[in-house]
Amino acid sequence: MPLVALDNTITLAISVRDRHASAAWYRDKLGFELIHHIDEAGWSEMRTKTEGVTLGLGEQTEPAPGNTVPVFGVPDIGTARTALEAAGVRFDGETETIEGMVSTATFYDPDGNALMLAQDLSKGD
Repeated sequence: MPLVALDNTITLAISVRDRHASAAWYRDKLGFELIHHIDEAGWSEMRTKTEGVTLGLGEQTEPAPGNTVPVFGVPDIGTARTALEAAGVRFDGETETIEGMVSTATFYDPDGNALMLAQDLSKGD
């Protein structure tokens, strides 16, 4: 039995210079649909053609090409993080929260690949 209960969503987060230009590129070239731009967070999301899979565009001055971070949706980030930490999984800093939107926590696999947990706070309880 797994330590963490994941939901049926995954966001593939990539870093880009200009989220708005990138969103237009993904729309025009691949047919992805804009979910939202969250300008205060430097974040945009696109709905891909695969159910439950979203593309997240994180704005960076100097993006790191080829650096994609899978973001796994969880119903309770505190419970998930506690279980993984108890099993020796290394996290990068504290859980970050944008009130009413999302809580995220970055962690690493044994080879140092970054992964992230995210709890959607916009759905309420």
